[in-house]
Amino acid sequence: MPKQKQKTHKGIAKRIKLTAKKKLKYGKPGAGHLMSVKNAKRRRRIGTPGILRSRFALKIKRALDV
Repeated sequence: MPKQKQKTHKGIAKRIKLTAKKKLKYGKPGAGHLMSVKNAKRRRRIGTPGILRSRFALKIKRALDV
């Protein structure tokens, strides 16, 4: 019998992408609607993708099956 392989966590795979240098890129929350209420600085911050740089990133990479 072949050994079982680690499956990719599909929920994480839809929300987080890997960059070329294996960093984790994600979309920031709050960009769905009601943009007229938010000021320009906040809208710009929401628009730029976030890079995950923490100990938690290792767990997520394992879940992505990298």
